[in-house]
Amino acid sequence: MKDLTIYNTLSRKKEKFIPNNSPYVGMYVCGPTVYGDAHLGHARPAITFDLLFRYLQHLAYKVRYVRNITDVGHLENDADSGEDKIEKKARLEQLEPMEVVEYFTNRYHENMDSLNVLRPSIEPKASGHIIEQQEMVKKILKNGYGYEINGSVYFDVEKYNKNYNYGKLSGRKLEDLLSNTRVLDGQSEKRNPFDFALWKKASPEHIMRWPSEWSDGFPGWHLECSVMSTKYLGEKFDIHGGGLDLLFPHHECEIAQSTAANGEESVKYWMHNNMITVNGQKMGKSLGNFITLYELYTGENEVLNQAYSPMTIRFFILQAHYRSTVDFSNEALMAAEKGLHKLLKAGETLKKLVAGNKSMVNIDEYEQKCYNAISDDLNTPILISHLFDIVKIINSVYSGELEIDKENIEKLEKLYNTFVYDILGLVNEEKESSENSISGELIDMLLNIRLEAKANKNFELSDKIRYQLAEKGIVVRDKKDGFEWEFEN
Repeated sequence: MKDLTIYNTLSRKKEKFIPNNSPYVGMYVCGPTVYGDAHLGHARPAITFDLLFRYLQHLAYKVRYVRNITDVGHLENDADSGEDKIEKKARLEQLEPMEVVEYFTNRYHENMDSLNVLRPSIEPKASGHIIEQQEMVKKILKNGYGYEINGSVYFDVEKYNKNYNYGKLSGRKLEDLLSNTRVLDGQSEKRNPFDFALWKKASPEHIMRWPSEWSDGFPGWHLECSVMSTKYLGEKFDIHGGGLDLLFPHHECEIAQSTAANGEESVKYWMHNNMITVNGQKMGKSLGNFITLYELYTGENEVLNQAYSPMTIRFFILQAHYRSTVDFSNEALMAAEKGLHKLLKAGETLKKLVAGNKSMVNIDEYEQKCYNAISDDLNTPILISHLFDIVKIINSVYSGELEIDKENIEKLEKLYNTFVYDILGLVNEEKESSENSISGELIDMLLNIRLEAKANKNFELSDKIRYQLAEKGIVVRDKKDGFEWEFEN
């Protein structure tokens, strides 16, 4: 088993990954609130933890990957008051809330599939675990860390902090929260403004509600992740991931809830991907500066110069380390598009290499460099730089500048397939789309007919075949010993 180090937000340092004593690695990632189309900001955590999921599986771990769907309890402005985001969408569109949930869940899956993001092992919905959430509220109340007021139940942060450390994940101190937090209208029933809802009594107009011993109501947003992660992964599991914007208050509240209910923390490694920004500002729905994935694929947004393929988006995100910010620009996406084409084109060239009698390159060294990069907290920028070094080798062997023997060609093919396709999860979209419309065998057959036509001086037929293939995006190059072809960039 190769060593893997990951940055643990809780300890604020890189740590060697040592899983709990379990038949599987338990990984929980906060999924979407399904009230709108996924945007570029949603793509980053999905791709980041897809990369981790793929690499853990590559290392022969048995992984149980749980990613939730938030379909109830997430109120406007991430607060304990206001309108439920799903309900608001349903009211505006005159739909049932669950129609909104199903529609945007399906759209989310379509987007993730296009990005070649693997489906999680389990994808639970908050609305399907109301009873379990009520049971955790009861445990928290029994242990003395919650209180009921007017049919709503709140978490007592100040009391919790006397025995534990509220703020240990985010580095915030309760004293600072006390001095910097003002009481907002509609929150006066809470003992302290930073206490958070475990169960909310539903107002008369609130549609999504369930009976409980406290009131007809609904669970607080933070509760679902504590409940569903421990239900499917156990009270102690390995990895909890999500975007950096969830670190406080969402993940901080999760730690407090799970500890208050079970007497100990559940998560060993907390991992957070950084944000995608636009002109230095976080991309998000609340700021109105987001670009949906569908808009990126079609180019139908005024800030876009062109459409960008799903693999261009994936490669754009993977080019940066997951803990660094990525600033959106057309220039950056166009550069990613060119880099991706170069990388994938080398994969096709690799299949055409002819083995020599000796090897002028040691592929084992490059393989070790690639593993060192990805094992160092998923350092994809360094990994990709090594892969481009390998691209140079492939092209040099193809042009005859370097010689490589059969054994090293096989190693090169294995290395390339492992890191480009299996771990980074890239797909040659041009090849896939072409195979759907015209097969390589058919192209070869047409070009052999063209060779015969040229030999018989039937230049009209020869040119016609070439022009029609060009219309399909196929570039033909005549050679002394025949021909070669590729799909146009």
